[in-house]
Amino acid sequence: MGLFRATDPAALADTPFNYAEVGATAAARLPSGYRTATYATVVGSGRADLERASAAVLDWRAQRSVGFRVRASGPAGTPGTVVVLTAGLPRLGYELPCRVVWAATDGDERGFSYGTLAGHPESGEERFTVRLLPGGEVEFEIRVFFRLATRAARLAGPLSLGLQRLGTQRYLSAIRRAARG
Repeated sequence: MGLFRATDPAALADTPFNYAEVGATAAARLPSGYRTATYATVVGSGRADLERASAAVLDWRAQRSVGFRVRASGPAGTPGTVVVLTAGLPRLGYELPCRVVWAATDGDERGFSYGTLAGHPESGEERFTVRLLPGGEVEFEIRVFFRLATRAARLAGPLSLGLQRLGTQRYLSAIRRAARG
């Protein structure tokens, strides 16, 4: 991972996670010892908006909206899929390897969670969920827990955290646009 690479996601199938609490974005409380956040916004209403929003989430549209290049060993809706997100210029970008740990592709709640793999500058997990609420509104939620895992990430701490907040806002906007067609 890192600069000057183009890692094949399939080659990372057995790479270990770099955190212990795999699957914890599904828990009622996010794990302690990490930075945590939950962001939720109404992105539309009705089944058609649910379909469009969930299709966008499961097609990595949120990640692409911030400029990540996405290379995956399979679909986001399949646990075990390895995704390598690349930030920066082609061949000069920084690779961010993750593996899908949970996915739901039908029903009134859809989405996926991925966790960071060894070599990622952060350690933790992120969950992207679209749900049809009882009143007919469509909500998009992001739940995350993470810590900066590498020396470089810690040195760039304030910048890293600022970029992450900006990225989250773009994730939310991208799925809102997708839901509304």
